[in-house]
Order: sequence, then structure tokens, then C-alpha cells
Amino acid sequence: MPDEPIFQNLAQTFKALADPSRVKIIYALSVMELCVCDLAQVVRLSISATSHQLALLRRMNIVKSWRDGKIVYYSLNDAHIEHLFHEGLAHVKE
Repeated sequence: MPDEPIFQNLAQTFKALADPSRVKIIYALSVMELCVCDLAQVVRLSISATSHQLALLRRMNIVKSWRDGKIVYYSLNDAHIEHLFHEGLAHVKE
């Protein structure tokens, strides 16, 4: 069995994915990198709510960001999250 912290981190990852707003953000970022303003429009949330969700996803290492001047762009942190998301999506579509 893996060490307890591994199970704790896995549970926290699934908990982060358990919110519909965050799932929408992950879906959008699985398609393309976006700034918070564009992402808020795509997922139909306020910029403030989108920023709040992105901060949580960043703390969980699910998304990463980079800055271009005053604009911050977001993308998925790695392919594992994208695969996990698409596997879950395929499961619920069956």
C-alpha cells in the first residue's frame, strides 16, 4: 500500500474535481490555455468566482499559470489531470 499522504492527496484531488464550476474550468483548459477574463466568459462565471476557483486549482497543482505583462494565462498542470478528466467524462456519458 502507498503511504497515507498519497491517499490524502488523491482524495484532495478528487475533492477539487467534485465542483461543477471547477469541472467546467478544467474542461475549458483541456481545450486551450486561457486568461481569467476569457475563461470566465467561457464557463459563465464572474471573473471573481473564476479567480477564486483557479486559486484553489493552483494550490492543488491541477492548473498552472504564466504571466504576459498584466495578463495571466492558465493551463492544466499536466496530462494526468486531462486524462483523468476525460476518463471521468467518458464514464458518465456511457
